[in-house]
Amino acid sequence: MTALYYLLRSRQNGQYLAARQPNSEGEPVEQERYLLLFQRDFEAMSYLNAHAPDMGDRFAVESHSLTQLKTSLERWGFAGVAFVTDPLEPQVDFMAKRLL
Repeated sequence: MTALYYLLRSRQNGQYLAARQPNSEGEPVEQERYLLLFQRDFEAMSYLNAHAPDMGDRFAVESHSLTQLKTSLERWGFAGVAFVTDPLEPQVDFMAKRLL
C-alpha cells in the first residue's frame, strides 16, 4: 500500500503552496522554499480556512505518492518539505529533501 500526501496547488498559476523555514532570529530564509505537506486532504483545506479563509477557492488539493513528491521537489526547486502536523495552530516540521 502506497502512502499518499496532500498538497495545495494554486488554480491560477499552478504553483504549490510553500513555506520558508525561519532562521535563528525567527526570520524566514528567503532562498529556501519548502513544499507544504499534509497527511489528509481535509487538513489541507482546514489549514487554508484557518489562516487564509478568503483564499480557499484559489487552491486545489492534490495527492502525491512519495515518488511523485520527490519528482515535484526536484522540478520546482524546493529545499524539502514542511510537514504540517497541526493545521490549526499551525505546527510545521521541516525536512530537507535529501532526507526523504
